[in-house]
Amino acid sequence: MHHQQASLFGTGAPALGTLDGLRRTELGRGAWIDTLPGWLSGADALFDRLAAEVPWRAEERRMYDNVVAVPRLLAHYAPGAALPDPVLTEARARLCAHYAAELGEPFVSAGLCYYRDGRDSVAWHGDRIGRGGAQDTMVAIVSLGEPRPLLLRPRGGGPATVRTPLGHGDLIVMGGSCQRTWDHAVPKTRADVGGRISVQFRPRGVA
Repeated sequence: MHHQQASLFGTGAPALGTLDGLRRTELGRGAWIDTLPGWLSGADALFDRLAAEVPWRAEERRMYDNVVAVPRLLAHYAPGAALPDPVLTEARARLCAHYAAELGEPFVSAGLCYYRDGRDSVAWHGDRIGRGGAQDTMVAIVSLGEPRPLLLRPRGGGPATVRTPLGHGDLIVMGGSCQRTWDHAVPKTRADVGGRISVQFRPRGVA
């Protein structure tokens, strides 16, 4: 199945489809997600290029009395910085145009996370550093490479109530109060999964 998927999703130059198929799911508490599977075709080829060429960095975080490695590699493109592939610049421009009326401002920065295998993950969190902690906003994510589930749950704990596999050029947009009232995570897995790169577009002051 993997080889079929690779040939289905990975051939040809990366190209964006239309946004007509976006489907909105109301989560409650003023939060929503829009999803569009396979928005970016040729995503596997783009994954390979980004994995090899982006200046990835490993980070460490202090947890209690220890300093631990963040279980994924990171890259950040500040407002005005050239993105690592023209199709990502086009993706951001299309998302800006599509959401202009609802968001009221453009997506300006891009953060990339490289999950090298099933041991890489991100714990439950919301993008609440900066304005996302107090205001409604949006974060748009394009996923490349092998699918990994994005879990969502209402802020405050408990089991995941939404599980969305993302990879191979899938798009998800988290909007409304989602960063403030919900948490999201990409859990570790013991399954033999390949790498995944998540490209996150954010407005000014949202991190």
